[in-house]
Amino acid sequence: MRPSRLACPLRRTTALLLCVTLSLAGLATAAGAARPLAQASTASTFAQAQESVAGSLPGVGHDATYRQAPCPKPNVPGFPQANLGPNFKCGYLTVPENRYKPHGRKIRIAVAIAEAATRHPHPDPILWLEGGPGVTGLAVAVGVVKAGINADRRIIFIDQRGTLHADPLLSCPEIDRFLRRSVGLAPTNPATGAQDVAAVRACRDRLAAQGYDLSAYNTAENAADVADLRVALHVKQWNVFGVSYGTDLALQLLRDYPTGIRSMVLDSVVPPQLSLIQEFWPAAQRGYQAVFDACAAQPACHTAYPNLRGEFTAAVNRLTRKPLTVAVRDPATAQRTKVVFDGYQLANLLLVLSLYPGSLADAPAMVHKLAAGDGMPAAIKLLGTVPRFVGLTGYGLAYGVFCSEDVPFTTLHKVEAVARQALPTFPARVLALVPQIPRLFSECTVWHVHRASPSVSQPVHSAVPVLLLTGTFDAITSPAWADLAAQGLTHSTVLRFPGAGHDPIAWQPKCGATVMVKFLDRPNGGYDTSCVDKLTVPAFKTGH
Repeated sequence: MRPSRLACPLRRTTALLLCVTLSLAGLATAAGAARPLAQASTASTFAQAQESVAGSLPGVGHDATYRQAPCPKPNVPGFPQANLGPNFKCGYLTVPENRYKPHGRKIRIAVAIAEAATRHPHPDPILWLEGGPGVTGLAVAVGVVKAGINADRRIIFIDQRGTLHADPLLSCPEIDRFLRRSVGLAPTNPATGAQDVAAVRACRDRLAAQGYDLSAYNTAENAADVADLRVALHVKQWNVFGVSYGTDLALQLLRDYPTGIRSMVLDSVVPPQLSLIQEFWPAAQRGYQAVFDACAAQPACHTAYPNLRGEFTAAVNRLTRKPLTVAVRDPATAQRTKVVFDGYQLANLLLVLSLYPGSLADAPAMVHKLAAGDGMPAAIKLLGTVPRFVGLTGYGLAYGVFCSEDVPFTTLHKVEAVARQALPTFPARVLALVPQIPRLFSECTVWHVHRASPSVSQPVHSAVPVLLLTGTFDAITSPAWADLAAQGLTHSTVLRFPGAGHDPIAWQPKCGATVMVKFLDRPNGGYDTSCVDKLTVPAFKTGH
């Protein structure tokens, strides 16, 4: 059974990253004054480092260098609050694009290092691996620092190969523009699928014509980049944090390059052995049920919506037969916009909302109103998930991962069969599409990269201390996946955050940051997790 590796989904955009960044910045206490970073070597080479990186990839540990450079400015276009201040030092790790071709093209991985708030930090920094695949890690750096996670350790942020500040950035404006149009299209309509695949083909053809080796943008090369970086920075030990796809990357790093990993925190977990594409619909079903059960457990919600699951299922079926068109003023642009809801659009929206902190509070009311024919609240919610920026997401890494490590190891027939078991009352036309990435199989046929080695799906076995965090409302990376990953981690703890969706540290930044910092101080046990026990599922809104 082939693994997949999404978690933070392919359609997760920089706008969402900034939502997470700003929620961390606004809800957490200040980290305190930071002192300048000690100067790193302007050119660190592996010939100079007195250690080697073990691994199976040819060329790992050779011909990789790190040089300091000014921090990117702007960090995220249009968001000056995300700019990196004087407490950051930046640089680039230069590595082969394809380690099987060590004398070929070189690429650069962007790095930003935030100093610890204390004057006497611990020597083991935190490496921060963002999700996607394909989103920027540097975009969240300011928010993470303001949340206090750098209280007594430096944090190393990277933009993984092919992402925003890496060189090259393998973006697809063609796809971003299609996604902005797609709110006015029914996903189950074949004509919509044709536009989607055409956008992917246009991007793939353009990038291939520029000479990029698209098969080299994958998790194996990504993990080797990270292993190279530790040696290049002369870091003896570090603590690895991963969120969403970043957890898959972190686990493969732990499996293939364990040297120097002191501890690990995994937020919204994707185990390498998981067939993620096959598990998308079952994960969605568990997320739906968690919301329905929580509503039933709250007297006000249960009274207002006594048959929420039935209304949801009926609406998915009815909208599949007859889509609903809603004319709405887009809150972001103030322009009148047409939004079309078919059954897939509704089913996918409810699971995608678990990506956005606090967004599920009015989900029962949204479902109830849409079931009654009022699509305005759902339309506004859907518009909030649409990319507002063009060309900032590294789709080259996203498709490189999905199309080499996931799709080749399953079939659409298998995905549909598993989906029917999880959601037997859903229409076949809905289950024939993949959550978040509806036409992934067709898109991967167009993207056309080599199938990965089956070794990427090997489970991880380790005695390194690992803390796994999951949200009970996460419909993207199911809480059960954290338990699956923990089976091979003999020194691990799984914490469930009640009422949190995907990325519980973003949903509960104060508690999440506190638990993480305390774990890093005492990874072998005895750290305080009591704030998690005090969390409760927030009350759902039942207004009319």
